[in-house]
Amino acid sequence: MNKKFVILVNIVLIGTGIIQGCASPEAPQAEAPTTKQPTGEGGEGTLQIRANGEDFVRQGFVSKDGWQMSFDHVYVTLADITAYQTEPPYEAEQEGEPQAKETVEVEGVKTIDLAEGDENAEPILVAEVPAPAGRYNALSWEMVDSPEGAAQGYPLWLQGTALKDGQTVNFVLKIDPELAFTCGDFVGENRKGILEAGSTADLEATFHFDHLFGDADTPADDSLNTGALGFQPLATLAQNGQLDVDTEALKEQLSEADYNKLLEILPSLGHVGEGHCKEAKLTS
Repeated sequence: MNKKFVILVNIVLIGTGIIQGCASPEAPQAEAPTTKQPTGEGGEGTLQIRANGEDFVRQGFVSKDGWQMSFDHVYVTLADITAYQTEPPYEAEQEGEPQAKETVEVEGVKTIDLAEGDENAEPILVAEVPAPAGRYNALSWEMVDSPEGAAQGYPLWLQGTALKDGQTVNFVLKIDPELAFTCGDFVGENRKGILEAGSTADLEATFHFDHLFGDADTPADDSLNTGALGFQPLATLAQNGQLDVDTEALKEQLSEADYNKLLEILPSLGHVGEGHCKEAKLTS
């Protein structure tokens, strides 16, 4: 009799344990699905967009064919400027577009003079906009016809003086076509685009005019110089020390080889520091 009682008690206890195990309020709760919060929730700062013609524009330089170049004005007209926080990091050399977690756009068309200021001037401030904090590691812009001002009707306008062996050429170069640049991370001495809440960071559109004229301080057989037009083909077109031409006139007056070289060079002007860009021609 006692043995039956013990067995019965054990059965009751086991059953009770099973019921409690299924209905226990201490059972672990299902975890809520996790989502990656937008970087903007970390606060907001100010993002500056700057444009830089480098010391070649601010201080002048000697072209690959020996012309001492100096610039009074270098107008570039920028539109659809967009900064990105991308994941994975955007690589201009690869196919595809930036995969953006955040984008910040600059409204309007901006014509700026890369030669503004003295030889030690800072890169030109194009715009500053409020932006979510985070790591901005890609930048795109279009180079379009200026809607007004001295450079009206042209994306790129260069005005300056070239000297060689006692000869002086005062030049104005009014350059088409319209172009678009999509670039990855800035490459330079310091990283750019790291924006913390309540602070300011900048990104830079860099223009390499040594790609157009070459650089006497670089070996003649360097790809920079072998691919550059130089200034001599343009100097040959000057009359009485004056050269004022647009792209259409250059098509008529340059040799076919030099004109084609010019068109090949123009898309390579845009960089982010030393970082490369993917280029596209918008108009011819």
